[in-house]
Amino acid sequence: MTVAADFVIQRPPETDDELYELTWTLTGIRIPRNSVCVEHCSPFEAFADAFFARSPVSIWKASRGFGGKSRTLAALSWMEAVVLGADISLLGASENQSKNVHDAIYEYWDSPLAPSHMLAHFGPTEMRLTNKARVRPLTASQRTVRGPHPQRLRLDEIDEMDLGILDAAMGQPMPGRGLDTQTVMSSTHQYPDKTMYEVLQRAVENDWPVFEWCWKESANPIDGWLEMETVERKKQEVSAHMWSVEYDLQEPTLGTRAMDTDSVENMFDKKKPIKSPSLRKGGMEEHHIDDYRRNADYVIAADWAKEQDFTVISVWRTDVKPWQLVHFKRGNRHPWPVMVGWYNKLLAEYHCYRAIHDGTGVGNVVNDYIDQRSTPFQMVGRDRDEMLTEYIAAVERGEFIAPRIESAYTDHKYASVESIYSRSKDEHLSDIICSFALAWHTCHRKRPRAVPINVGRTGLDGEEMHSSPWRDVGGKASHPPASNTFSFDLRI
Repeated sequence: MTVAADFVIQRPPETDDELYELTWTLTGIRIPRNSVCVEHCSPFEAFADAFFARSPVSIWKASRGFGGKSRTLAALSWMEAVVLGADISLLGASENQSKNVHDAIYEYWDSPLAPSHMLAHFGPTEMRLTNKARVRPLTASQRTVRGPHPQRLRLDEIDEMDLGILDAAMGQPMPGRGLDTQTVMSSTHQYPDKTMYEVLQRAVENDWPVFEWCWKESANPIDGWLEMETVERKKQEVSAHMWSVEYDLQEPTLGTRAMDTDSVENMFDKKKPIKSPSLRKGGMEEHHIDDYRRNADYVIAADWAKEQDFTVISVWRTDVKPWQLVHFKRGNRHPWPVMVGWYNKLLAEYHCYRAIHDGTGVGNVVNDYIDQRSTPFQMVGRDRDEMLTEYIAAVERGEFIAPRIESAYTDHKYASVESIYSRSKDEHLSDIICSFALAWHTCHRKRPRAVPINVGRTGLDGEEMHSSPWRDVGGKASHPPASNTFSFDLRI
């Protein structure tokens, strides 16, 4: 690849290394390529994913101000326009936010090796290049965001954006000029129950990557741009709570959050992360965690798919504390006999002595296929609320342990009181939470299985027999009763 002042590029960059060097050469900036926090990525990783359209939609979650989200979006848009000839829409939470990103793009033309001869027009509403690329900042209105159809859509500060505006804008990207579509939704996660919260949930459902970095990545000593003096000064200017949420990227406080965040973190083992696939177009997610053990007790629970919901089947080992999730299955858009078949197979495989399923509104459709050992539960009224309340209390007492299955972890972490208890169609109870809660409901007051104690049992010869009429402690079958004249107590 050859770069000169007159901008001669034999081919577009094909690797991350080439993109990094070309961006630095043309814009004069280094996008941090080194991560510091274990759970974070580098800003350049997010930049490269978007430039090469490796995923159709990606989420950028970064520190307020110190994450450099807006300037990174500006650099991305500038490179896509100059190098790829892409049409790009910029949409912020407000007109000023869109304009800020647009203005930041103009600054890159001041770089010594920027191909300024390509700039045909730069105005407040549009930038045009000689390669026919266009960059347009949009106002946050339904009419404006439904208009253009660029290849790339760049959304900034979405947590301040109306969700209806965001949804309307998502219809913009269309392929063209040999380019795939790509959308970036960027923001600090400031509010516990607004647009960013909803988008993070959609990311799990649709298998969108979430790129997360904080001020430490921007200040890394290798290629960071943020000075520690600036960091220390900002710490003195903002509250400890604001620093925790908006700079260190801790979870926003949520007065209406249904479950204590620390309890959810403890429930899902972060040492055993499991990525969840997208089930938007049907399909199935299944995780087999542990095999059946003969001396163990199990419970199975199912929440059935209705319309666009998911069928979720969970199997728990209940003779240990905390309970252990041993099998998890989630799917939608399958025939009833298929979904019930999943349930019956797992019930038999784990010899579940307790089985429960959501019987609300399914009637004989399910009853005709389901194993008769399973008990239907009507998810209505006070019974429903009490079941969910008991489950939440159990989570917060540490009664469960499970791998960090992405879909289950996210549903628990972001569940609100409204989504748990509301009867409104706008608030939806997680199918995963429902399945887990059903399992707890049918067993949390469970008694041990009855073990017979021989009392006054006699054989044909009149002598008392001391062996169990069912099985001995070792699990071996005992001799059958010598007569039908015996009695026993049950140890409860």
